[in-house]
Amino acid sequence: MAAPLKAVDGNADLQALMSDLASRARAAARVLALAPPEQKNRALEAMERAIRANSAAILAANAEDVAEARASGNATSSFIDRLTLTEGRVEGMAEGIGIVRGIADPIGIVTESWQRPNGMTIERVRVPLGVVGVIFESRPNVAADAGVLCLKSGNAVILRGGSDSFRSCRAIHECLVQGLREAGLPEAAITLVPTRDRAAVGMMLSGLNGAIDVIVPRGGKSLVARVEQEARVPVFAHLEGVNHVYVDGSADLAMAKSIVLNAKMRRTGVCGAAETLLVDRAAASSLTPLVQMLLDAGCEVRGDDAVQKADARVKPASEEDWDTEYLDAIIAAKVVDGVDGAIAHIQSHGSHHTDAIVSADEGAANRFLSEVDSAIVLHNASTQFADGGEFGFGAEIGIATGRFHARGPVGAEQLTSFKYRVRGTGQTRP
Repeated sequence: MAAPLKAVDGNADLQALMSDLASRARAAARVLALAPPEQKNRALEAMERAIRANSAAILAANAEDVAEARASGNATSSFIDRLTLTEGRVEGMAEGIGIVRGIADPIGIVTESWQRPNGMTIERVRVPLGVVGVIFESRPNVAADAGVLCLKSGNAVILRGGSDSFRSCRAIHECLVQGLREAGLPEAAITLVPTRDRAAVGMMLSGLNGAIDVIVPRGGKSLVARVEQEARVPVFAHLEGVNHVYVDGSADLAMAKSIVLNAKMRRTGVCGAAETLLVDRAAASSLTPLVQMLLDAGCEVRGDDAVQKADARVKPASEEDWDTEYLDAIIAAKVVDGVDGAIAHIQSHGSHHTDAIVSADEGAANRFLSEVDSAIVLHNASTQFADGGEFGFGAEIGIATGRFHARGPVGAEQLTSFKYRVRGTGQTRP
């Protein structure tokens, strides 16, 4: 087994380190593409055990990261929430690995087959993408999610976590490498860039001389914008989550209150959090209870004229508010004219991430689900279900908001491509 890569602290050796890292990952991808499901699952089982066995070390490393972030004086409460690991969240990582291990291996699956008039048979079969580069910011659990999903789908992965979660990611990565080692798979199958130097991001975006096949960004708007501007390889776009909950005139008030409160306040710093509340003008009796509920829960409400009249504590909304992902206990609220008004607003201000309707009218719900062009649309459910784990994927690399290849939660199956296998009996083309 090759010697592990060492951490670096400056630019002098960074280019050589990244080139070596890319070469190892490419070689590992060739091994993983042919690895049997049983071997990959042995690695995942060992990773699950290692995460649990090393929970105290992971939490200690995370505590150092959190303390450093707090000491900087620049970290918001939502940022700290995304960065922080707890015993429950570490256990959630381990459980997610177990779920990924239990799902069907996507590689080698024949998704379609047919026979041509000349007797040739053609099959479309799933294959890995190759080497996936994942660039993420504050959430250290992304290291585990991305690592195990890429392994399950036969891909090698190069992880570049945020400088704020550097220690946490390193502790998690050690558990993943332990699993690879126990299963006899190359340790470079899951590689963590061992430096905080931001120049490493630019090198990954260049494709590392063809070593990286796709980039997945997980982070804020500035990171995603940089990736989309600079990447020389395909990108699974993960734009901001300007998510909406529309309360229809037919909605049950108790259900609407429960969904809206959960969608906004369960975890305000995740990409599935609701950022805008739209209320049907026909649901005027529901407006005040919804607004008061949010305010009483500690959520700042910024509203249009109608919403401001519902409670004196509401602040006036600006045009910028309709396009803002707060990732905090703030929500914009607006009264609209029915499902048509809701759809029009989302078309103008949404980010194609996740949007929900609360309604007892199946016709209105079906229109919303059909016409809102977002990766995830929900009827009578919280936007916080925008999560690969909640979809049964075990984990996710991100929520892809583009229209090519993958859309919505990116799990193991979405990290595959396909090729055609053609079998003949000596046919030639006239």
